[in-house]
Amino acid sequence: MSEPDFVAVQRRFAAHLRDPDRHAAPEGLEDRRLAVYRDLFFNNVQGILSQGFPVLHGVLPEDRWRALVRAFFHRHRSHSPYFLQIPGEFVAFLAGEYQPDPQDPPYLAELAHYEWMEVVLDTATEEIPQRGYDPDGDLLAGVPVLNPLHVLQGYRFPVHRIGPDYRPDQPLVEPVWLLIHRDRDDRVRFTELNPATARMLQLMAACPEEQGEAVLTRLAEELNFADQSALHGFAVELLEQLRGKDMILGAR
Repeated sequence: MSEPDFVAVQRRFAAHLRDPDRHAAPEGLEDRRLAVYRDLFFNNVQGILSQGFPVLHGVLPEDRWRALVRAFFHRHRSHSPYFLQIPGEFVAFLAGEYQPDPQDPPYLAELAHYEWMEVVLDTATEEIPQRGYDPDGDLLAGVPVLNPLHVLQGYRFPVHRIGPDYRPDQPLVEPVWLLIHRDRDDRVRFTELNPATARMLQLMAACPEEQGEAVLTRLAEELNFADQSALHGFAVELLEQLRGKDMILGAR
């Protein structure tokens, strides 16, 4: 068999494993043996996704979960060959390619994204910096230093509360803001924030050279907050709480 013919057979074999209903197997291969490969590949992917998305797996009936995994396995063309990156490919599939089934919950894609964030932060190779700031520094007079291992995300559904006993069928009137970050003990932590706190962190991330006081001034202007002293008192306590959680590392 020439090399082009061999490549063509490989492609037919791979297409059959992904979607045996649409793609016939190469000629001369026993179906009993092919079934071993079909089950092996599908079960590997399903096992990875079950571990990466335990809540989503738990709230879906088993037949719907398997149908969802099979749709991903059949249709999605991954951009990475690494098993560790399959959950990210699954999230991309749900967000951009998947046509929801009428039986699917409306929070499907958002819940998957939320669970994926834990995987992303848990497996990140980046480390929390130990230098370049004072851990006990003044967070208002100095420049607050944010933990780089964090995600701040707004969701239309309260994805952090979804589970077997709570499955909302309508989105929230206002989005819920969730902070997901990895602390110094390598624990991934989840915190619900009010919109003002979320915006403060967004401003700090967008203006990494601004003192904390200047960030609060910008926030007060955006919110039309007249009582600067009240905002100052609230912010000092909040910033210290975020420092205690390793979301703010210190000041420089």
